[in-house]
Amino acid sequence: MSKSKKVWVADDDESIRFVLEKGLVDAGFDVSVFEDGNEVVNQLDLERPNVLLTDLKMPGRDGMDLLDTFKNEFSNIPVIMMTAHSDLDTTVDAFENGAWDYIAKPFDLNDAVSKISKALEERKIRSKRRNKEDEISLDKGKIIGKSPAMQDLFNSIGKLSHSDSTVLLVGESGTGKELVARAIYEHSERAEKKLISLNMADIPIELLESELFGYEKGAFTGAEKKKIGRFEQAHKATLFLDEIGDMPYETQTRILRVLSSGEFYRIGGSEPITVDVRIIAATNQNLNEKVKTGAFREDLFHRLNVIRIPMPSLRDRKEDIPLLAAYFFEKFSKETKSETKILTQEVIDLFSNLIWPGNVLQLQNLCHSLTVLSSAQEINISDLPNDLLIQKKGPELSWNDLLEVWATERLSNGDDHILNSTIPVFEKTMIKVAMKATKGKKSEAANLLGWGRNTLARKMNELDL
Repeated sequence: MSKSKKVWVADDDESIRFVLEKGLVDAGFDVSVFEDGNEVVNQLDLERPNVLLTDLKMPGRDGMDLLDTFKNEFSNIPVIMMTAHSDLDTTVDAFENGAWDYIAKPFDLNDAVSKISKALEERKIRSKRRNKEDEISLDKGKIIGKSPAMQDLFNSIGKLSHSDSTVLLVGESGTGKELVARAIYEHSERAEKKLISLNMADIPIELLESELFGYEKGAFTGAEKKKIGRFEQAHKATLFLDEIGDMPYETQTRILRVLSSGEFYRIGGSEPITVDVRIIAATNQNLNEKVKTGAFREDLFHRLNVIRIPMPSLRDRKEDIPLLAAYFFEKFSKETKSETKILTQEVIDLFSNLIWPGNVLQLQNLCHSLTVLSSAQEINISDLPNDLLIQKKGPELSWNDLLEVWATERLSNGDDHILNSTIPVFEKTMIKVAMKATKGKKSEAANLLGWGRNTLARKMNELDL
């Protein structure tokens, strides 16, 4: 057995120790297991591992204590954390304290083997992480999610906590790009300074450059005093540029110069302004396509596309929908001082099959609307707006679901005797489908419908078919 493949596993759960020991030995590692952190520390007097895989929560000396010990005394040994509490704060906290990586329980054994192999290859971990436990939030909203897609996102945020690299957030509208930008900022070394933000789509083209770079007094009519632009405000801080795909080509050129040289001129200015700015940019557009068409500068694209983080759409993290809905319902019930709404399992299943073009923002708005407009505490399909049901993914909505929505709408509009109008439409539709399937052969169509040929002929006459 190679001396360079010595792996220590610390976990108070005997079954997890057994599974990991067997799986890692089969993968070719030299494995030792420990049931608590004290056993690990005692063994350190005799030997050292090449990598430590430790549970976060253990009686006595826990995983964070071990991480601290290794960071201070054996900083060249990678530490991988295992945790069932795989939320963003836990993940970021572990990374900031020097963890090389983390594994969320329940874990995939192949994933554990892969991460341990990578840790053994690199052997050099980041040793200085700031012990900061602030909550990642924006307007009292949290980044919520336990899906694999969100765990990957949390992983990326954690690894960026000690980096000053330019970041490009790419994803559809409503996926939470601004929340993630703030999370990266709040867990960076520039968090002591204010986050400066600018949405390119919100500023008229003729005002954009003055917003970004400022202007001198008298630079143009109406410039009665000097204006400090966003780049200058963000000196030694972080600048978040949202919707960069809407940036005019001329502005792209000026921003490229700033990113290249760290200098710019205020409008009407003659002295260069030098700045040290960390850029986080975001877009919901395909910048590669815009580069191909000449609408976006390729050199600027490469300047911005240093660390690229894809934002998962809601349909790619449907496991998080119940968590998000519960959070939004609680939030809006407090704001409106009303009871907290609850989704039925039928609605949860339906939500998992919707496309959600507006992503988390669309879900948030829906929960707000249901909190205000729905009289019942329990939300059923009949409580949902009809336009939501047009959006489908995977299996089609059942016809009886749609019929229930239609009937509820008719009754709410004050209609009555709705069966009298529904049954003829139903029969007409079924006859058309059967006749199409049999290419107009009435005997075969009648058989498909479970009728006699005379019944079909009579129905067709009554329905003017």
